[in-house]
Amino acid sequence: MMSVAAASLRAGVRPMLSRAAFRSTAAKATAARSFSAGPMAMENMADPQKFALYRYDPDQSAKPYMEEYTIDLKQTGPMILDALLVIKDKVDPTLAFRRSCREGICGSCAMNVNGKNGLACLLYIEPSPAAIEIQPLPHTYVVKDLIPDLTNFYNQYKAIEPWLKRKDVKEPGQKEHYQSREDRDLLDGMYECILCACCVTSCPSYWWNPEYYLGPAVLQQAYRWIADSRDQYTDERLAWVNDTMKLYRCHGIMNCTNCCPKGLDPAKIIVKLKSEIEQSYTKVDGWNDMMSSEIKKSASRESGLTYS
Repeated sequence: MMSVAAASLRAGVRPMLSRAAFRSTAAKATAARSFSAGPMAMENMADPQKFALYRYDPDQSAKPYMEEYTIDLKQTGPMILDALLVIKDKVDPTLAFRRSCREGICGSCAMNVNGKNGLACLLYIEPSPAAIEIQPLPHTYVVKDLIPDLTNFYNQYKAIEPWLKRKDVKEPGQKEHYQSREDRDLLDGMYECILCACCVTSCPSYWWNPEYYLGPAVLQQAYRWIADSRDQYTDERLAWVNDTMKLYRCHGIMNCTNCCPKGLDPAKIIVKLKSEIEQSYTKVDGWNDMMSSEIKKSASRESGLTYS
């Protein structure tokens, strides 16, 4: 019979290994596969820097390991993403990671660098005698190497119905729904979110309850539509999110605010969301009936580990 560990690896689960285990496997991997030959040889480097990268191939590897690479910082750009591109292009083409815009806009290259989540394209290389450790976003399933599986995260984002909802339909030819400058300013600090999942995967509450708790990014985006003056389903949105697990697993740990690469404050937005619910609870008649109705109507979009 297949062991639990083997079954987890085959399913793509990221095992929680200690740093000592990582370093041990890294040493074995470095000894087994040397990339210092040719133009990238250590003796030819003006400014060598080691990088320890998380490696996992579900089709080949028995278990994940850390592999060390050494590159010349004089031959690469200043960002972590630049180093990864040099490693993939000139050292080891089997390395897998996501990237797209390289401008901190798409959120594709989110990963964990030296223990902190961030975007590889926005994180500078800080030279160090020790290897710079790069791993996938923590507490996620891993597709391969530095590529996390964000299916659950996107399903939860879909669950909040992140689009403008109106009860009165606009007539053909009618102009757009206008918004005052003051109402528009209420969206600042929320619409800039690029859904990179850095905050979500840094949140211990999300680590403990990823199948129920929506997480800081999704809750922030939920409030973005609640605060939008053009949306007419404010009370229904509040009723749907007012749940012990969806919202109130947030304990104000603040990891989300600390690591957001766009400088946003999801923790503050969650406090505003809770306050809005508290005010609406006494304001709206039939609150409990509305909560029950919204949850029943949205059974198909309830959050959870719904992998397709």
